[in-house]
Amino acid sequence: MPEHVLMSEVEIITDGGRRRRWSATEKLRIVEETLDERSSISVVARRNGVAPNLLYRWRRLMLAGGSVAVADDDDVTSNKVVRQLEERIRELERQLGRKTLEAEILREALDKSRAKKPTLLARSPLKGDTP
Repeated sequence: MPEHVLMSEVEIITDGGRRRRWSATEKLRIVEETLDERSSISVVARRNGVAPNLLYRWRRLMLAGGSVAVADDDDVTSNKVVRQLEERIRELERQLGRKTLEAEILREALDKSRAKKPTLLARSPLKGDTP
């Protein structure tokens, strides 16, 4: 066999650059282009150098959460913030439970001390009385 058939050239494509960062205004402008019924998302993505799936994501986020979601490239409230708030709620509920238990114990102790007080006075001699 000829040598050129046995040895084929292999082309390695590497991405030398970093991810592109899109500003909120750029994202909104591109998403607004997709809302025009005359152009498809794929055409708008190609024209602006954006991957179509990323453009679909931006569009979904904008329609779901408005410009705030698109600006942060996340849901309206990020999952991290939700987890932090849930953890804070659990901590506050735990503290509330402890304070409620303390109040109940103190209330019971106060009720018992009030119940014992009249009987102690009835048994103890008065100042002027001599036994």
